[in-house]
Amino acid sequence: MKKDGSFAREGYLEENYHYFHLRDTAGQERDFHFHDFDKIVLLLAGRVDYTVENVTYSLRPWDVLLVKHHTIHKAVIDRAVPYDRVIVYLDRRFFERSAPGVGLMDCFDWADQSGQYLLTPDEEQKKALAEAMTSYEALIGDRQLGAQMLRDNCISRLLVHVNRLSVSSSLPRGADAVSDPKIAQALSYINENLSRDLSVETLCEQVFLSRYHFMRLFKAQTGMTVHAYVRQKRLIQAARLIREGAPAARAAAESGFADYSAFHRAFREAFGTSPGRLKE
Repeated sequence: MKKDGSFAREGYLEENYHYFHLRDTAGQERDFHFHDFDKIVLLLAGRVDYTVENVTYSLRPWDVLLVKHHTIHKAVIDRAVPYDRVIVYLDRRFFERSAPGVGLMDCFDWADQSGQYLLTPDEEQKKALAEAMTSYEALIGDRQLGAQMLRDNCISRLLVHVNRLSVSSSLPRGADAVSDPKIAQALSYINENLSRDLSVETLCEQVFLSRYHFMRLFKAQTGMTVHAYVRQKRLIQAARLIREGAPAARAAAESGFADYSAFHRAFREAFGTSPGRLKE
């Protein structure tokens, strides 16, 4: 998180995907941030709490966490035990082009819409995930004919298994998913009404909480102020609209920015480029 309370964009993906298998004892505790790509986190060993938007999950071995692009999240790692995990960064455009109509990235959309980011595989599903990962890791460094195609196939297989898991997944483990229903309601209202008035007073009226109690609870659940959260979500939506071809001024207005110059400054600060260059 930046000094002004906004979230930082972290990580860049210049490939179609990037696969990490990381083992260490220190880990890297991250503040709230977001990515421009989709991400799978699969815990193999260790203790880590992941907060995605306003829900905190205590991960267990073989838990799968789905983090859609622009979803705000944070990991808190117990450094006392070894931390073993597989993380995959994914450019959804590549998989939508390479397997049109299959819906390999649907699991991320489902997680985002349902607010259920954690998947818990059964024994058969664990074997399927392990097979896809083992097959991929056996091909790392292979430069023979067709090796890249085989690696692509392994990642696609992994996505097929994750999608099947998301379809069959039950509700999150109650003891491990920590979220306040009032704040969840407020976040849902924010995401559905970014072009409208989202003052603290308006949100308090929506969830029937006093200003003081709402602001305190919101900060505790999301890690930031209401103003900073709304601002970041508006910037993320504006960036999406610009990528889809909307003029920057219209994207700003539809995302709730009344002052274009203020929007331009905030956009450059958040994304490291101007709205015009992003469109290019």
